[in-house]
Amino acid sequence: MTGRYVLGLRDVDVRQIAVVGGKGAHLGALSRIEGVRVPDGFCVTTDAFRRLMAEDPSIDDQLGRLARLSADDRETVRTLSAQIRRTIEEIAVPDDIAAALTGAVAEFGEHAAYAVRSSATAEDLPTASFAGQQDTYLNVVGPAAVLQHVSRCWASLFTERAVTYRQRNGIDHRTVHMAVVVQRMVLPEASGILFTADPVTGNRKVATVDAGFGLGEALVSGLVNPDVFRVRDGEIVDKAIAVKERAVLPLPAGGTQDVVVDSARQAEPALTDAQVVRLVELGRRIEGHFGRPQDIEWCLVEDGFRIVQSRPITTLFPVPETDDQDNHVYISVGHQQMMTDPMKPLGLSVWQLTAMAPMHEAGGRLFVDATRRLASPASRAALLDLIGKGDPVTRDALETVLDRDGFIPSLPDAGPAGPPPGGAPAPIATDPAIVTELVERNQADVAALKRDIRTKTGPALFDFLLEAFQEHKRALGDRQSMQAIMAGMEATWWLNDTLQEWLGEKNAADTLTLSAPGNITSEMGLALLDVADTIRPYPEVVAFLQGVEDDDFLDGLAKLSGGTEAREAIEAYLDRYGMRCVGEIDITRPRWSERPATLLPVILDHVRNFGPGVAEQRFDSGRQKARKKEEDVLSRLRALPDGESKAAEAKRMIDRLRTFIGYREYPKYGIISRYFVYKQALTAEAERLVEARVLADKEDVFYLTFQEFHDVVRSQRVDDDLVRQRKDAFRSYHALTPPRVLTSEGEAVNGAYRRDDVPAGALSGLPVCAGTVEGRARVVLDMADADLEAGDILVTAFTDPSWSPLFVGIAGLVTEVGGLMTHGAVVAREYGLPAVVGVAGATRLIKDGQRIRVHGTDGYVEILSTDDSAPAE
Repeated sequence: MTGRYVLGLRDVDVRQIAVVGGKGAHLGALSRIEGVRVPDGFCVTTDAFRRLMAEDPSIDDQLGRLARLSADDRETVRTLSAQIRRTIEEIAVPDDIAAALTGAVAEFGEHAAYAVRSSATAEDLPTASFAGQQDTYLNVVGPAAVLQHVSRCWASLFTERAVTYRQRNGIDHRTVHMAVVVQRMVLPEASGILFTADPVTGNRKVATVDAGFGLGEALVSGLVNPDVFRVRDGEIVDKAIAVKERAVLPLPAGGTQDVVVDSARQAEPALTDAQVVRLVELGRRIEGHFGRPQDIEWCLVEDGFRIVQSRPITTLFPVPETDDQDNHVYISVGHQQMMTDPMKPLGLSVWQLTAMAPMHEAGGRLFVDATRRLASPASRAALLDLIGKGDPVTRDALETVLDRDGFIPSLPDAGPAGPPPGGAPAPIATDPAIVTELVERNQADVAALKRDIRTKTGPALFDFLLEAFQEHKRALGDRQSMQAIMAGMEATWWLNDTLQEWLGEKNAADTLTLSAPGNITSEMGLALLDVADTIRPYPEVVAFLQGVEDDDFLDGLAKLSGGTEAREAIEAYLDRYGMRCVGEIDITRPRWSERPATLLPVILDHVRNFGPGVAEQRFDSGRQKARKKEEDVLSRLRALPDGESKAAEAKRMIDRLRTFIGYREYPKYGIISRYFVYKQALTAEAERLVEARVLADKEDVFYLTFQEFHDVVRSQRVDDDLVRQRKDAFRSYHALTPPRVLTSEGEAVNGAYRRDDVPAGALSGLPVCAGTVEGRARVVLDMADADLEAGDILVTAFTDPSWSPLFVGIAGLVTEVGGLMTHGAVVAREYGLPAVVGVAGATRLIKDGQRIRVHGTDGYVEILSTDDSAPAE
């Protein structure tokens, strides 16, 4: 059966999604797999849909209006989508389409019952399933009824949920077309869903089967709870048999009804164990054909299983590719770098080329393979200790994997492990001159890079950059720099642990850290207060900046009273810090120098919320608090037995802390300074490719790896399809949440806090800066959207150094991601902000405007009220 408007299921395959939609293409492919039985039927092609849509020109105008709507404008979306559906359903089906349809029905049986199912061209794809977005009609009897329900399927492309889904996924309504699958109805004894990977944990070795009596609509609609079976390596490892009081069955004249299941059968399993295992074997065959885990709808009839749908499971986090079959354990790089958003391919590859350890990509994120270090007892202990000090949740996730017998083989130690982190201080003198020398050396290296890269273009630029990346890694691994970083961290750990033991005081180092010298990140935040001081006296400048809508505003300042001073202050700030931005480890992210308007909301908040000279006042205040804390600690220690010795030891560590802890932030500043030099050179190269008409847009190179970009420069040719595929994949990665720990079986392991000291209803996290503060929660997901008042508590997903300008205007900090020594924690301590990080789901569980209390000493957050007008408890 072939034609323009109708194609037999067995005549189509996955290459024809544009003709028969995702569902039709997958069913056609399924029907070709040996041993897989698919109910007979045909597809009404997208040509028929387009022909119908052309019958009423008003639809195009309605689609134009729909495209201009925001997905959040629910009421207008609902009204307009309903109007489009009515228009489509009222169009008379053209005679030639109707004839093709009724002819196909006659071929399979005029009086037979059919399932009529929507099959959109943007559905059942590897990056977007669109599950449940369009309509399915069961037990449709007779050609006239089939034709009517095909029209309803066409119209269902514009249900409110389908329209909103496309808008949220950036898919143009006009580019999606609707095919319809018409299949002979099967009358099942049982039906359900098979996931060939565990949809909850992501484990690719575990299949999950949901089963119920009758048609699957009883499960989909939530009418009954299903039996649930979990299968691994051909064996059922877990099952839960539900009491299934109802089932959906077909009616003889068409349609369906839900009926009460005979009481004697309600507690019986819908499938035998043997049937479950056989079904999973069938699912593995289907999974192997499509090359990825599948969400499969099945029916059981007398002589076996029928497969009525198979789509990719799009919610699973991808697994890094390996060239072996061994077990692997991966640790998220993004959770250590405070950037868990997906990165574009150029950003991923440049970070890989400049990182000190090999990194593996999955889902637009990077992971380090920790398997070898976890397999050796000594290196395992050192790794767990180091990670546990920074992020106990990641340590818990690793221990969860280690507790599974045999997943990670135990190997002999490769050699002496050395002292565990946090033990003996690093062999480096407590000398501020060391930090000064390290900073000057980095500044000289960056200046040389800027000088040497100026003349490099074309393939020579990429050869130069590969050498520069090696120098970059050498600077990162500089022994003295590493010693300085570790000296500050180890002093922090020593003071917290020892002063709690000697004085019973938690997190004493938090106050001793206040206004430590040389912290480039905290200096960056304070410097923006100085910019606000320059702007504040000029109302005309303030009014102008409040109306800025693009990044070309600096030229407009020259005409205003005080505009020259404002421009010079902003440009001086950008000269020093303009290489920074949110998500700065991804070289493709726009830097502040490229989008200076990003800083304006923060500058204007500072103008509104503070008076002049606050930066210096804050720094001096922090230094005085730290000095007073030091005096208090040493005085109390001297009163103890052997007090003079204890006080002398603590004094040495306090001096060490204040000498080195500020340097903790400088290497990242050095990395990002180099990155901006690399980016400017690569952007110029991309602009040359646009001028040569090799590229349509300079940012297309962001979707190529460094090596692929190099190849394009050499060949002067680009694979536009590859760029398009990468853009689609990158868009899909935003819907994935990266786990802290990922196994080669695909299991996402996020760990947990093992605590019993948190009040009921409070949100657990990691205490990173002592103190308790109460205030209004401001949930901010994008720094450019910040609108903060003094006393607000910032709640966000993660904070890298670029967020530090916000820290000077808030009273506390809560993040979903972070550890004791990540950048947000270090800067929070510099500013003395009570902070709790690693609070799972914080931006979802805490609502903007709620009053909350942050317990920065004990590591939890209490939600006190529904909004900022309610009284505190």
